[in-house]
Amino acid sequence: MPEKKLPFTKKKLDAIMAEFPTPFHLYDEKAIRENARAFRKAFSWNQGFREFFAVKAAPNPYLMKILQAEGFGADCSSLAELMLARKTGITGEDIMFSSNDTPAEDFLLAKKLRAIINLDDINHIPFLEKIAGLPELICFRYNPGPLKKGNVIIGHPEEAKYGFTREQLFEGYRICRDKGVRRFGIHTMVASNELDAQYFVETAEILFDLVVQISHALNIRFEFINIGGGIGIPYRPEQERIDLAAMNRGIQELYGKIIVANGMAPIKLFAECGRYITGPYGYLVARVLHIKDTYKKFAGLDACMANLMRPALYGAYHHITIPGKEKTPHDVMYDVTGSLCENNDKFAIDRMLPALAPGDPVVIHDAGAHGFSMGFNYNGKLRSAELLLREDGSVVQIRRAETVDDYFATLDFKGLKKFEVQG
Repeated sequence: MPEKKLPFTKKKLDAIMAEFPTPFHLYDEKAIRENARAFRKAFSWNQGFREFFAVKAAPNPYLMKILQAEGFGADCSSLAELMLARKTGITGEDIMFSSNDTPAEDFLLAKKLRAIINLDDINHIPFLEKIAGLPELICFRYNPGPLKKGNVIIGHPEEAKYGFTREQLFEGYRICRDKGVRRFGIHTMVASNELDAQYFVETAEILFDLVVQISHALNIRFEFINIGGGIGIPYRPEQERIDLAAMNRGIQELYGKIIVANGMAPIKLFAECGRYITGPYGYLVARVLHIKDTYKKFAGLDACMANLMRPALYGAYHHITIPGKEKTPHDVMYDVTGSLCENNDKFAIDRMLPALAPGDPVVIHDAGAHGFSMGFNYNGKLRSAELLLREDGSVVQIRRAETVDDYFATLDFKGLKKFEVQG
């Protein structure tokens, strides 16, 4: 079976763990930068291509700043993410704001920042116009319904809460055109963690055809087509990375056949990948706390699903390495668990690992996206620190761990002393 390798030695990890208590998330800057450059290069045939990093995947300003330096924008979906982009120095059309069931204050800040606003609902046109006025550039999210299959993470498109129907697109662009909007974009995203390159080629074809049809019907011109995110990563060692070159060849060929042939070029292509950019280059580092032997063997860690909930939420596989025991026979079966009062608080079920003992370091792979960001405080668990392994080998803390004071900060214990329980 192919191996998943770590960007640090056992000796290096021991030194990190001596300085920073577990659990923590650790990101590999060198690998993230190299991957970002390769992704941009793959789309370099399209003049004006832009990747907007999906902030929800890893909402940390240090990571966002690294990607900004590599030419990335920010894909935001909430007020806090917009604020995070602004604090990182990302504003204007370097922000793609794609949200749903959107509060007024979110739209107001997006408009103030001059972000590209990507509407999810035709009813948001009058809502946005009333509270903030329509921007000069507008984008709509398309839901292709039964034309396109979804997957377990994002659901079937026709059952998903996201996007306009085809008929609503035509009507929405007509409304905005008649109200004076002159700049237009279109967007879709119908899958998550997809490894089939052809899936994205087919998605691009649907969007290219739509752009031609809408442009001719309404006499408008599209500036960009956002093919969305959803490009997956090989969580399992035996899986292959998506064939990015094949995906781009297919999209480029269709761009020529549909967009260029119909006189629509140039149109910029955008993407909004998060998982693909940082996912493989983040690690959750923990220690074995207890070994329990009942009807099964359990390796209990000092981390829990509050640090990485994908296995519990989706039954997702995350590879596990025990540094220093990589060559030791993996001949003991464990459920690898946390300490939440939830039976599904498990990082792995029936996983073959080397014999474990309390204190052993445990590294959980592919936690660089939707890891820390999906954390929570159930049972009063505190979110862990985030560390960055710099290109020169140094390690810096880019987010401190939460404390009990943080957890209690929103409670009024002084008021409690004066509080009288009604009988």
